[in-house]
Amino acid sequence: MSKRPTHPNRRHPGNGSLLGVFNPKSRSTPLLPKLLGFLVVVLIFVYFFRRSGENGVKQPLSKIEGDFTCTSEVQRAIPVLKTTYNMNKVLHVGPDTCSVVSKLLKEEEETEAWGIEPYDIEDSARNCKILVRKGIVRVADIKFPLPYKENSFSLVIISDAVDYLSIKYLNKTIPELARVSSDGLVIFAGYPGHSRAKVQELSKFGRPAKMRSSSWWSQFFSQAKLNENQDARKTFEQSATKTSYKSGCQILHLKSNP
Repeated sequence: MSKRPTHPNRRHPGNGSLLGVFNPKSRSTPLLPKLLGFLVVVLIFVYFFRRSGENGVKQPLSKIEGDFTCTSEVQRAIPVLKTTYNMNKVLHVGPDTCSVVSKLLKEEEETEAWGIEPYDIEDSARNCKILVRKGIVRVADIKFPLPYKENSFSLVIISDAVDYLSIKYLNKTIPELARVSSDGLVIFAGYPGHSRAKVQELSKFGRPAKMRSSSWWSQFFSQAKLNENQDARKTFEQSATKTSYKSGCQILHLKSNP
C-alpha cells in the first residue's frame, strides 16, 4: 500500500511555528498572560502613586505656599523658646496662627496662648473658626495699633508676616509688638532667596514677600531704636545646639519696649 504524500510546506504544532504559541498543549510558556500581568502591576503602581501624591502630601502647615513657612518653624522651636523666655502668656502673630495657638494650648498646660491672624480666614479649618468665635484668635490688620495694653503678654512671636510689610509699616508694627510684650519679641523671618507668595496669593498679602538679610534687620532695629536681646539670642542658640534644633528661618530677638 502506498503512503499518502505529505505537503512539503505543512508545519505541525510545536515545531517552532506561531501556531504552537497558542496551542494549549505546547510545552513553551505562554507570553500573553505574562505581558498582561506585567501591565496590571504597572497600572496598580501608577494609580497608588498618584493617589499618595494627592492625599498624602497636601497637608499645608501654613497658608503661605512655597518652599517653607516660618509658622511651622515656630511650632518646632517651642521647646527651645521655653528654655529662653517666660511663656506664661504668649501672643502669636502671623498667617495660620491657629496652628501655633492650638499646639500651645494642647501641649503646654501652663501657657495661656492667644493669636492674631492678619489675613482672611475664609478657607481656614473649622477648629480655627472656633478659636476666632471664642476670642482666642483675632483677625486684625497688624498695620494698625493693637487692641492690647502695654506688657499684656510675656512673649510675642511673629512669623512670616514681616516679610510682606513695607518699611513704612514695619516702623509701626514692630514697635507695637514690642510694646505689648514684657519679656521680649521674637521674629521669624525668611532668608533672602527663599520662597515667595504665588501670584494668586498677592491679593491676600498685598505685595510680594521681601526677604531681608540679618545685616539689614540689624540696621533697621538701630534706626527704629529697637534693642536686640543678645542675652536671649545666646541662650536660645545654646539650647538649640543641645537639642540639635536648626531653623530654616532667621530668628531675631528683641527686648520689650521700656
